[in-house]
Amino acid sequence: MTVRYEGLTDAELARMLGVPLVVVHESVPSALDIAHELGAKGVADGSLVLTAVQTAGRGRHGRSWLSPEGGLWLAMLARPAAAPLGGALAVRVGLAARAAVEDAVPEAAPGLKWPNDLIVAERKAGGVLCEACWTGAQLAWVAVGVGINVRGRVPAELKGRAIALEDVAPGVTRLALLTALVPRLLAATRGGPELTAAERLEFLSRCTHDGDGVPHALEADGALVVVTADGTLARRVHPA
Repeated sequence: MTVRYEGLTDAELARMLGVPLVVVHESVPSALDIAHELGAKGVADGSLVLTAVQTAGRGRHGRSWLSPEGGLWLAMLARPAAAPLGGALAVRVGLAARAAVEDAVPEAAPGLKWPNDLIVAERKAGGVLCEACWTGAQLAWVAVGVGINVRGRVPAELKGRAIALEDVAPGVTRLALLTALVPRLLAATRGGPELTAAERLEFLSRCTHDGDGVPHALEADGALVVVTADGTLARRVHPA
């Protein structure tokens, strides 16, 4: 039985999005795991995994990631020409996700929280996770995960911290966001190993308050320099 995504087959999605392959699932533990499997099989750069539900989605530090029906849960297989420096790729993908939401859902007025949160109305609407696979000292591939709650139900206990795009833009669809996001993801994964000055300035202009430090500068490797409560500067390194 062919699994469709917003009424489209995987082949139709691949043609529409301009990627070599789209793999669609109804439910998987994690789209990132499927992207790693594709990487090990030699599948082409830019291939995409889409799933309606993730039962064991993950965020930073192995935290669980709620991935209900109605969200945009995807992973892209990337084979960068040069290994990204530090957390540069995660920051760049975050910029791509924010720009896609702004394009598809301007009412959301999205922002970013370092290193990987997409913020709407001061609550988390999505996130990014990049996982590299190495063969010795050689980068083999990167699985780039993006999760955005488009129309999923937010549990009552998370209402103060999480939000769905539908809450600010009724009628938003996963397909509209997907078509805005994928070209930006392709460009992000094919960028240079370091963040450009323009990307660093863009991130700082879109970055929300960091909680226990005010963003001051972003370095080429994605490290964030903040001004702490006592007025000193502290450098935060994106976790591996």
